Amino acid sequence: MALPLDEFDLLEADHPPRDACGVFGVWAPGEEVAKLTYFGLYALQHRGQESAGMAVSNGERIMVFKDMGLVSQVFDEPALSSLRGHLGVGHCRYSTTGASTWSNAQPTFRATAADGGLALGHNGNLTNTEELEAWLAEQDTGQVVPRKDRMDSTSDTALLTALLSAFSADGLEAAAMTVLPRLLGAFCLVFCDENTLFAARDPQGIHPLVLGRLERGWVVASETAALDIIGATLIREVEPGELLTIDSDGLRSQRFTAPDPRGCIFEYVYLARPDSLISERRVHSVRKEIGRTLAMEAPTDADLVIPTPESGTPSAIGYAEASGIPYGQGLVKNSYVGRTFIEPSQTIRQLGIRLKLNPIRDVIEGKRLVVVDDSIVRGNTQRALVRMLREAGAAQVHVRIASPPVLWPCYFGIDFATRAELIAPGLEVDEICRSIGADSLGYISLEGLVASTGIAKKRLCTACFDGEYPVPIAPARALQLELEGKYGC
Repeated sequence: MALPLDEFDLLEADHPPRDACGVFGVWAPGEEVAKLTYFGLYALQHRGQESAGMAVSNGERIMVFKDMGLVSQVFDEPALSSLRGHLGVGHCRYSTTGASTWSNAQPTFRATAADGGLALGHNGNLTNTEELEAWLAEQDTGQVVPRKDRMDSTSDTALLTALLSAFSADGLEAAAMTVLPRLLGAFCLVFCDENTLFAARDPQGIHPLVLGRLERGWVVASETAALDIIGATLIREVEPGELLTIDSDGLRSQRFTAPDPRGCIFEYVYLARPDSLISERRVHSVRKEIGRTLAMEAPTDADLVIPTPESGTPSAIGYAEASGIPYGQGLVKNSYVGRTFIEPSQTIRQLGIRLKLNPIRDVIEGKRLVVVDDSIVRGNTQRALVRMLREAGAAQVHVRIASPPVLWPCYFGIDFATRAELIAPGLEVDEICRSIGADSLGYISLEGLVASTGIAKKRLCTACFDGEYPVPIAPARALQLELEGKYGC
Protein backbone atom coordinates (compact mmCIF):
# COMPACT_ATOMS: atom_id res chain seq x y z
CA MET A 1 0.00 0.00 0.00
CA ALA A 2 1.38 3.41 -0.94
CA LEU A 3 2.35 5.77 1.84
CA PRO A 4 0.58 9.13 2.18
CA LEU A 5 2.16 11.56 -0.23
CA ASP A 6 3.25 13.95 2.52
CA GLU A 7 4.86 11.28 4.70
CA PHE A 8 7.18 9.41 2.35
CA ASP A 9 10.91 9.79 2.66
CA LEU A 10 13.15 8.14 0.10
CA LEU A 11 15.49 7.12 2.89
CA GLU A 12 12.89 6.76 5.62
CA ALA A 13 13.94 3.18 6.26
CA ASP A 14 17.26 4.40 7.63
CA HIS A 15 17.51 8.18 7.66
CA PRO A 16 20.30 9.79 9.69
CA PRO A 17 19.61 10.72 13.32
CA ARG A 18 17.34 13.75 13.33
CA ASP A 19 16.94 16.45 15.89
CA ALA A 20 13.50 17.88 16.26
CA CYS A 21 13.81 21.58 15.50
CA GLY A 22 15.71 24.81 15.19
CA VAL A 23 14.56 27.97 16.97
CA PHE A 24 15.42 31.62 16.43
CA GLY A 25 14.33 34.88 18.01
CA VAL A 26 15.25 38.52 17.45
CA TRP A 27 14.38 41.79 19.21
CA ALA A 28 15.66 44.66 17.08
CA PRO A 29 13.58 47.85 16.64
CA GLY A 30 14.39 49.54 13.36
CA GLU A 31 15.67 46.35 11.72
CA GLU A 32 13.93 44.10 9.20
CA VAL A 33 13.32 41.39 11.75
CA ALA A 34 11.44 39.11 9.32
CA LYS A 35 14.45 38.97 7.01
CA LEU A 36 16.83 38.49 9.92
CA THR A 37 14.63 35.60 11.08
CA TYR A 38 14.56 34.18 7.56
CA PHE A 39 18.35 34.11 7.31
CA GLY A 40 18.67 32.78 10.84
CA LEU A 41 16.34 29.89 10.01
CA TYR A 42 18.26 29.33 6.79
CA ALA A 43 21.37 28.68 8.89
CA LEU A 44 19.38 26.25 11.05
CA GLN A 45 17.77 24.40 8.14
CA HIS A 46 19.70 21.21 8.98
CA ARG A 47 17.78 20.94 12.25
CA GLY A 48 14.39 20.71 10.55
CA GLN A 49 13.44 20.42 6.90
CA GLU A 50 9.72 19.68 6.83
CA SER A 51 8.10 22.93 7.90
CA ALA A 52 9.12 26.48 8.73
CA GLY A 53 7.42 29.49 10.23
CA MET A 54 7.82 32.79 11.97
CA ALA A 55 5.81 35.18 14.11
CA VAL A 56 6.49 38.92 13.95
CA SER A 57 5.07 41.58 16.29
CA ASN A 58 4.75 45.29 15.59
CA GLY A 59 3.85 46.09 19.19
CA GLU A 60 0.11 45.87 18.61
CA ARG A 61 -0.43 42.46 17.09
CA ILE A 62 1.46 39.28 16.27
CA MET A 63 1.39 38.00 12.71
CA VAL A 64 2.19 34.31 12.10
CA PHE A 65 3.23 32.83 8.77
CA LYS A 66 4.13 29.13 8.45
CA ASP A 67 3.88 26.31 5.95
CA MET A 68 5.28 22.95 4.94
CA GLY A 69 8.66 22.87 3.21
CA LEU A 70 12.12 24.34 3.44
CA VAL A 71 12.68 27.89 4.63
CA SER A 72 13.36 29.02 1.05
CA GLN A 73 10.11 27.37 -0.11
CA VAL A 74 7.89 28.76 2.64
CA PHE A 75 8.97 32.41 2.49
CA ASP A 76 9.28 34.76 -0.47
CA GLU A 77 9.78 38.50 -0.73
CA PRO A 78 6.06 39.43 -0.54
CA ALA A 79 5.57 37.25 2.54
CA LEU A 80 8.59 38.70 4.32
CA SER A 81 7.62 42.25 3.37
CA SER A 82 4.20 41.75 4.96
CA LEU A 83 5.74 40.72 8.30
CA ARG A 84 6.74 44.06 9.77
CA GLY A 85 7.64 44.65 13.39
CA HIS A 86 10.37 44.95 15.98
CA LEU A 87 10.57 41.36 17.22
CA GLY A 88 10.26 37.93 15.69
CA VAL A 89 10.25 34.24 16.57
CA GLY A 90 11.20 31.61 13.98
CA HIS A 91 11.14 27.82 13.79
CA CYS A 92 12.05 24.98 11.46
CA ARG A 93 10.80 21.48 12.22
CA TYR A 94 11.09 17.76 11.68
CA SER A 95 7.94 15.74 12.26
CA THR A 96 9.34 13.61 15.06
CA THR A 97 6.21 14.26 17.12
CA GLY A 98 2.93 14.06 15.30
CA ALA A 99 2.33 13.95 11.59
CA SER A 100 4.05 16.06 8.99
CA THR A 101 1.12 18.44 8.50
CA TRP A 102 0.57 22.18 8.42
CA SER A 103 -1.14 22.19 11.83
CA ASN A 104 2.09 20.95 13.41
CA ALA A 105 4.24 23.71 11.94
CA GLN A 106 5.50 26.28 14.43
CA PRO A 107 5.47 28.84 16.00
CA THR A 108 2.24 27.98 17.77
CA PHE A 109 -0.07 30.86 18.65
CA ARG A 110 -2.57 31.35 21.47
CA ALA A 111 -4.41 34.26 23.05
CA THR A 112 -3.35 35.27 26.55
CA ALA A 113 -5.37 36.29 29.60
CA ALA A 114 -4.41 39.92 28.98
CA ASP A 115 -6.15 39.91 25.57
CA GLY A 116 -2.83 39.70 23.83
CA GLY A 117 -1.06 36.96 21.94
CA LEU A 118 1.63 34.36 22.55
CA ALA A 119 3.78 32.82 19.81
CA LEU A 120 6.18 30.02 20.71
CA GLY A 121 8.83 27.85 19.09
CA HIS A 122 10.22 24.76 20.83
CA ASN A 123 13.16 22.43 20.31
CA GLY A 124 13.15 19.30 22.43
CA ASN A 125 10.72 16.90 24.03
CA LEU A 126 8.82 16.98 27.33
CA THR A 127 8.63 13.72 29.25
CA ASN A 128 5.87 14.55 31.78
CA THR A 129 3.01 15.59 29.51
CA GLU A 130 0.37 13.59 31.44
CA GLU A 131 1.22 15.49 34.62
CA LEU A 132 1.15 18.79 32.72
CA GLU A 133 -2.21 18.02 31.13
CA ALA A 134 -3.69 17.30 34.56
CA TRP A 135 -2.20 20.54 35.89
CA LEU A 136 -3.74 22.50 33.02
CA ALA A 137 -7.13 20.96 33.77
CA GLU A 138 -6.83 21.99 37.44
CA GLN A 139 -5.98 25.55 36.45
CA ASP A 140 -9.09 25.92 34.30
CA THR A 141 -11.71 23.35 35.26
CA GLY A 142 -13.99 24.59 32.51
CA GLN A 143 -11.43 23.95 29.83
CA VAL A 144 -11.53 20.69 27.94
CA VAL A 145 -7.93 19.57 27.80
CA PRO A 146 -7.41 18.26 24.27
CA ARG A 147 -5.52 15.05 23.73
CA LYS A 148 -2.22 15.54 21.96
CA ASP A 149 -3.60 14.04 18.75
CA ARG A 150 -6.53 16.50 18.76
CA MET A 151 -4.72 19.74 19.58
CA ASP A 152 -4.11 22.46 17.04
CA SER A 153 -0.68 20.83 17.03
CA THR A 154 -0.12 17.20 18.03
CA SER A 155 3.17 18.14 19.69
CA ASP A 156 4.22 18.94 23.22
CA THR A 157 4.49 22.53 22.07
CA ALA A 158 0.71 22.99 21.96
CA LEU A 159 0.40 21.84 25.56
CA LEU A 160 3.22 24.14 26.65
CA THR A 161 1.64 27.08 24.84
CA ALA A 162 -1.71 26.38 26.50
CA LEU A 163 -0.07 26.28 29.94
CA LEU A 164 1.71 29.60 29.48
CA SER A 165 -1.54 31.14 28.28
CA ALA A 166 -3.48 29.76 31.24
CA PHE A 167 -1.08 31.37 33.72
CA SER A 168 -0.65 34.66 31.83
CA ALA A 169 -2.93 36.92 33.88
CA ASP A 170 0.12 38.66 35.36
CA GLY A 171 2.10 38.60 32.11
CA LEU A 172 4.17 36.04 30.25
CA GLU A 173 7.27 36.54 32.36
CA ALA A 174 5.36 35.56 35.51
CA ALA A 175 3.68 32.72 33.64
CA ALA A 176 7.05 31.38 32.53
CA MET A 177 8.43 31.46 36.07
CA THR A 178 5.39 29.43 37.15
CA VAL A 179 5.34 26.91 34.29
CA LEU A 180 9.00 26.29 33.46
CA PRO A 181 9.97 24.72 36.81
CA ARG A 182 7.29 22.05 36.27
CA LEU A 183 8.63 20.91 32.89
CA LEU A 184 10.70 17.73 32.60
CA GLY A 185 12.75 16.71 29.59
CA ALA A 186 14.51 18.79 26.97
CA PHE A 187 13.29 22.23 25.94
CA CYS A 188 14.84 25.21 24.23
CA LEU A 189 12.12 27.83 23.95
CA VAL A 190 11.86 31.11 22.10
CA PHE A 191 8.53 32.89 22.58
CA CYS A 192 7.02 36.35 22.59
CA ASP A 193 4.06 38.54 23.25
CA GLU A 194 3.45 41.83 21.42
CA ASN A 195 6.38 43.64 23.06
CA THR A 196 8.77 41.16 24.66
CA LEU A 197 11.01 38.33 23.52
CA PHE A 198 11.68 35.41 25.86
CA ALA A 199 14.11 32.50 25.72
CA ALA A 200 14.51 29.56 28.09
CA ARG A 201 16.57 26.38 28.31
CA ASP A 202 15.94 23.24 30.35
CA PRO A 203 18.06 22.77 33.51
CA GLN A 204 20.11 20.04 31.82
CA GLY A 205 20.86 22.22 28.78
CA ILE A 206 20.44 19.11 26.64
CA HIS A 207 20.29 20.97 23.34
CA PRO A 208 22.14 24.22 22.54
CA LEU A 209 20.72 27.74 22.73
CA VAL A 210 22.83 30.87 22.39
CA LEU A 211 22.50 34.62 22.89
CA GLY A 212 23.87 37.15 20.40
CA ARG A 213 24.06 40.92 20.08
CA LEU A 214 23.16 43.10 17.13
CA GLU A 215 24.02 46.78 16.89
CA ARG A 216 20.39 47.60 17.63
CA GLY A 217 19.10 44.49 19.31
CA TRP A 218 19.43 40.94 20.58
CA VAL A 219 19.23 37.48 19.04
CA VAL A 220 18.72 33.97 20.42
CA ALA A 221 19.22 30.87 18.29
CA SER A 222 19.77 27.13 18.46
CA GLU A 223 23.32 27.44 17.12
CA THR A 224 26.02 30.06 16.73
CA ALA A 225 25.99 29.58 12.95
CA ALA A 226 22.66 31.45 12.88
CA LEU A 227 24.32 34.40 14.62
CA ASP A 228 27.17 34.37 12.13
CA ILE A 229 24.90 34.54 9.09
CA ILE A 230 23.15 37.72 10.27
CA GLY A 231 26.27 39.41 11.60
CA ALA A 232 25.44 39.10 15.30
CA THR A 233 28.13 38.83 17.94
CA LEU A 234 28.04 35.78 20.20
CA ILE A 235 27.62 36.86 23.82
CA ARG A 236 27.20 33.50 25.55
CA GLU A 237 25.06 30.39 25.80
CA VAL A 238 21.67 30.63 27.42
CA GLU A 239 22.43 28.87 30.69
CA PRO A 240 20.63 25.69 31.74
CA GLY A 241 17.63 26.64 33.87
CA GLU A 242 17.71 30.27 32.71
CA LEU A 243 14.91 32.52 31.45
CA LEU A 244 15.88 35.56 29.37
CA THR A 245 13.53 38.52 28.93
CA ILE A 246 14.26 41.14 26.26
CA ASP A 247 12.25 44.32 25.80
CA SER A 248 12.65 48.10 25.68
CA ASP A 249 14.12 48.01 29.19
CA GLY A 250 16.96 45.78 27.98
CA LEU A 251 18.00 42.22 28.78
CA ARG A 252 17.04 40.52 32.05
CA SER A 253 18.06 37.09 33.29
CA GLN A 254 16.63 34.92 36.04
CA ARG A 255 16.87 31.30 37.09
CA PHE A 256 13.69 29.27 37.17
CA THR A 257 15.50 26.23 38.59
CA ALA A 258 18.97 25.07 39.57
CA PRO A 259 21.17 24.03 36.63
CA ASP A 260 22.34 20.44 36.15
CA PRO A 261 24.24 20.55 32.82
CA ARG A 262 24.01 17.41 30.69
CA GLY A 263 24.50 18.48 27.08
CA CYS A 264 23.60 16.04 24.29
CA ILE A 265 26.80 14.39 23.05
CA PHE A 266 25.13 13.66 19.71
CA GLU A 267 25.24 17.36 18.90
CA TYR A 268 29.01 16.88 18.50
CA VAL A 269 28.65 13.62 16.58
CA TYR A 270 26.05 14.67 14.03
CA LEU A 271 23.30 17.15 14.86
CA ALA A 272 25.04 20.53 14.99
CA ARG A 273 26.65 22.34 12.09
CA PRO A 274 30.43 21.85 12.06
CA ASP A 275 30.96 25.64 12.09
CA SER A 276 28.97 26.09 15.31
CA LEU A 277 30.39 26.52 18.80
CA ILE A 278 29.00 24.46 21.68
CA SER A 279 30.43 24.92 25.16
CA GLU A 280 33.21 27.02 23.61
CA ARG A 281 34.28 24.14 21.36
CA ARG A 282 34.09 24.29 17.58
CA VAL A 283 32.10 21.25 16.44
CA HIS A 284 34.38 20.69 13.43
CA SER A 285 37.45 20.48 15.67
CA VAL A 286 35.72 18.03 18.02
CA ARG A 287 34.75 15.82 15.08
CA LYS A 288 38.31 15.80 13.78
CA GLU A 289 39.51 14.76 17.25
CA ILE A 290 36.89 12.01 17.26
CA GLY A 291 38.39 10.76 13.99
CA ARG A 292 41.89 10.78 15.44
CA THR A 293 40.74 8.81 18.46
CA LEU A 294 38.87 6.39 16.22
CA ALA A 295 42.04 5.76 14.21
CA MET A 296 43.92 4.88 17.41
CA GLU A 297 41.15 2.63 18.72
CA ALA A 298 40.19 0.92 15.44
CA PRO A 299 43.22 0.87 13.09
CA THR A 300 43.35 -1.06 9.83
CA ASP A 301 45.50 -1.41 6.72
CA ALA A 302 44.01 0.51 3.82
CA ASP A 303 44.83 2.67 0.81
CA LEU A 304 42.32 5.48 1.23
CA VAL A 305 40.08 7.07 3.87
CA ILE A 306 36.78 8.43 2.55
CA PRO A 307 33.86 10.01 4.43
CA THR A 308 30.17 9.45 4.13
CA PRO A 309 29.37 13.07 3.27
CA GLU A 310 28.93 15.39 4.87
CA SER A 311 28.62 14.48 8.51
CA GLY A 312 31.47 11.97 8.34
CA THR A 313 33.91 14.37 6.70
CA PRO A 314 35.66 15.97 9.71
CA SER A 315 36.11 12.61 11.43
CA ALA A 316 37.45 11.07 8.23
CA ILE A 317 40.01 13.88 7.99
CA GLY A 318 41.05 13.22 11.59
CA TYR A 319 41.25 9.47 10.95
CA ALA A 320 43.47 10.04 7.91
CA GLU A 321 45.75 12.44 9.80
CA ALA A 322 46.23 10.06 12.72
CA SER A 323 46.57 6.88 10.65
CA GLY A 324 48.76 8.26 7.87
CA ILE A 325 46.38 6.82 5.28
CA PRO A 326 45.61 9.31 2.48
CA TYR A 327 42.26 11.09 2.57
CA GLY A 328 40.06 11.20 -0.52
CA GLN A 329 36.58 12.17 -1.64
CA GLY A 330 35.12 8.90 -2.93
CA LEU A 331 31.42 9.72 -2.73
CA VAL A 332 29.40 12.58 -4.20
CA LYS A 333 26.30 13.68 -2.30
CA ASN A 334 23.19 15.01 -3.98
CA SER A 335 22.37 17.82 -1.57
CA TYR A 336 18.86 18.23 -2.94
CA VAL A 337 17.53 14.82 -1.96
CA GLY A 338 15.33 14.78 1.11
CA ARG A 339 11.63 14.18 1.42
CA THR A 340 9.65 13.73 -1.76
CA PHE A 341 6.00 14.41 -2.47
CA ILE A 342 5.70 12.07 -5.42
CA GLU A 343 3.97 8.73 -4.98
CA PRO A 344 6.68 6.11 -4.35
CA SER A 345 6.87 3.25 -6.81
CA GLN A 346 8.83 0.08 -6.16
CA THR A 347 11.48 1.31 -8.59
CA ILE A 348 11.96 4.51 -6.60
CA ARG A 349 12.15 2.56 -3.35
CA GLN A 350 14.88 0.35 -4.80
CA LEU A 351 16.97 3.38 -5.74
CA GLY A 352 17.39 4.09 -2.04
CA ILE A 353 20.78 5.50 -1.13
CA ARG A 354 21.81 5.86 -4.79
CA LEU A 355 19.60 8.93 -5.00
CA LYS A 356 21.66 10.50 -2.23
CA LEU A 357 25.23 9.21 -2.77
CA ASN A 358 27.17 8.15 -5.84
CA PRO A 359 30.69 6.68 -5.84
CA ILE A 360 33.55 8.17 -7.86
CA ARG A 361 34.82 5.01 -9.50
CA ASP A 362 38.16 6.47 -10.55
CA VAL A 363 38.95 7.24 -6.92
CA ILE A 364 37.90 3.99 -5.26
CA GLU A 365 38.39 1.27 -7.89
CA GLY A 366 40.87 -1.33 -6.68
CA LYS A 367 41.38 0.45 -3.35
CA ARG A 368 41.15 -0.83 0.19
CA LEU A 369 38.82 1.76 1.71
CA VAL A 370 38.20 3.07 5.20
CA VAL A 371 34.70 4.55 5.12
CA VAL A 372 34.02 6.89 8.07
CA ASP A 373 30.40 7.58 9.05
CA ASP A 374 28.90 9.34 12.05
CA SER A 375 26.65 6.55 13.33
CA ILE A 376 24.81 3.34 12.57
CA VAL A 377 21.14 3.42 13.55
CA ARG A 378 19.36 0.60 11.73
CA GLY A 379 22.12 -0.48 9.38
CA ASN A 380 20.25 -0.26 6.09
CA THR A 381 22.18 2.74 4.79
CA GLN A 382 25.59 1.21 5.56
CA ARG A 383 24.52 -2.10 4.01
CA ALA A 384 23.51 -0.38 0.78
CA LEU A 385 26.63 1.79 0.84
CA VAL A 386 29.02 -1.16 1.21
CA ARG A 387 27.28 -2.95 -1.64
CA MET A 388 27.48 0.15 -3.84
CA LEU A 389 31.21 0.61 -3.16
CA ARG A 390 31.95 -3.01 -4.00
CA GLU A 391 30.00 -2.71 -7.24
CA ALA A 392 32.10 0.36 -8.05
CA GLY A 393 35.28 -1.68 -7.72
CA ALA A 394 36.45 -1.27 -4.12
CA ALA A 395 38.81 -4.09 -3.15
CA GLN A 396 37.93 -3.90 0.55
CA VAL A 397 35.52 -1.82 2.61
CA HIS A 398 36.38 -1.17 6.25
CA VAL A 399 33.65 0.79 8.02
CA ARG A 400 34.58 3.05 10.93
CA ILE A 401 31.91 4.78 13.04
CA ALA A 402 32.52 8.06 14.88
CA SER A 403 30.18 7.15 17.74
CA PRO A 404 29.61 4.06 19.89
CA PRO A 405 26.81 1.60 19.09
CA VAL A 406 23.39 3.23 19.57
CA LEU A 407 21.75 0.97 22.14
CA TRP A 408 18.94 3.03 23.68
CA PRO A 409 16.15 5.31 22.42
CA CYS A 410 16.30 9.06 22.94
CA TYR A 411 13.42 10.69 24.80
CA PHE A 412 14.76 14.23 24.47
CA GLY A 413 14.27 15.17 20.84
CA ILE A 414 16.27 12.82 18.59
CA ASP A 415 14.23 10.28 16.69
CA PHE A 416 15.79 7.03 17.87
CA ALA A 417 12.31 5.62 18.17
CA THR A 418 12.60 2.21 19.88
CA ARG A 419 15.26 -0.35 20.74
CA ALA A 420 13.55 -2.73 18.33
CA GLU A 421 14.45 -0.42 15.42
CA LEU A 422 18.14 -0.24 16.33
CA ILE A 423 20.62 -2.73 14.95
CA ALA A 424 23.11 -2.71 17.83
CA PRO A 425 21.08 -4.10 20.79
CA GLY A 426 21.54 -7.87 20.93
CA LEU A 427 24.26 -8.03 18.26
CA GLU A 428 28.03 -8.12 18.66
CA VAL A 429 30.15 -5.84 16.47
CA ASP A 430 31.28 -8.73 14.25
CA GLU A 431 27.63 -9.72 13.73
CA ILE A 432 26.77 -6.16 12.67
CA CYS A 433 29.80 -6.22 10.37
CA ARG A 434 28.51 -9.36 8.65
CA SER A 435 25.03 -7.85 8.46
CA ILE A 436 26.22 -4.78 6.55
CA GLY A 437 28.69 -6.78 4.43
CA ALA A 438 31.87 -4.91 5.43
CA ASP A 439 35.35 -6.42 5.64
CA SER A 440 35.68 -4.95 9.13
CA LEU A 441 33.74 -2.65 11.43
CA GLY A 442 35.01 -0.46 14.23
CA TYR A 443 33.30 2.01 16.56
CA ILE A 444 34.86 4.65 18.75
CA SER A 445 34.47 3.79 22.43
CA LEU A 446 32.26 5.90 24.67
CA GLU A 447 35.32 6.82 26.70
CA GLY A 448 37.12 7.89 23.54
CA LEU A 449 34.16 9.92 22.34
CA VAL A 450 33.78 11.72 25.65
CA ALA A 451 37.52 12.45 25.79
CA SER A 452 37.38 13.89 22.27
CA THR A 453 34.79 16.46 23.32
CA GLY A 454 36.97 17.73 26.16
CA ILE A 455 33.92 17.76 28.46
CA ALA A 456 33.53 15.65 31.59
CA LYS A 457 31.12 12.74 31.14
CA LYS A 458 29.03 13.92 34.10
CA ARG A 459 28.19 17.06 32.09
CA LEU A 460 27.03 15.14 29.00
CA CYS A 461 23.93 13.17 28.09
CA THR A 462 25.15 9.83 26.73
CA ALA A 463 21.88 7.96 27.21
CA CYS A 464 21.60 6.65 23.66
CA PHE A 465 24.89 4.83 24.21
CA ASP A 466 24.70 3.71 27.84
CA GLY A 467 21.06 4.10 28.93
CA GLU A 468 21.93 6.63 31.67
CA TYR A 469 19.20 9.24 31.24
CA PRO A 470 19.78 12.66 32.84
CA VAL A 471 16.06 12.96 33.58
CA PRO A 472 14.34 9.88 35.02
CA ILE A 473 11.94 8.29 32.56
CA ALA A 474 9.03 6.41 34.11
CA PRO A 475 8.72 2.94 32.51
CA ALA A 476 5.07 3.55 31.63
CA ARG A 477 5.93 6.89 29.99
CA ALA A 478 8.82 5.35 28.09
CA LEU A 479 6.58 2.59 26.77
CA GLN A 480 3.93 5.11 25.75
CA LEU A 481 6.48 7.24 23.88
CA GLU A 482 7.88 4.22 22.08
CA LEU A 483 4.43 2.94 21.10
CA GLU A 484 3.43 6.39 19.85
CA GLY A 485 6.79 6.97 18.21
CA LYS A 486 6.48 10.60 19.32
CA TYR A 487 9.68 12.41 19.99
CA GLY A 488 10.65 16.04 19.79
CA CYS A 489 8.72 19.22 19.30
